[in-house]
Amino acid sequence: MENKKSVSTRDVEERMVVLRNQAVIADADVALLYGVHTKEINQAVRNNRDKFPNDYVFELNDNE
Repeated sequence: MENKKSVSTRDVEERMVVLRNQAVIADADVALLYGVHTKEINQAVRNNRDKFPNDYVFELNDNE
């Protein structure tokens, strides 16, 4: 995938959904915005846990 030069607020807002009363964006959408593979986004978060809030990542349940 090719890296994008910048991400606009509108680009982010268009991909947000409300879940558990919070605006969230899926890892796959973050990857698309930044022009990288989803695996790279997840790896960056996993390798840099101290740089992200505790509730930055959560898993969906079957109903969601």
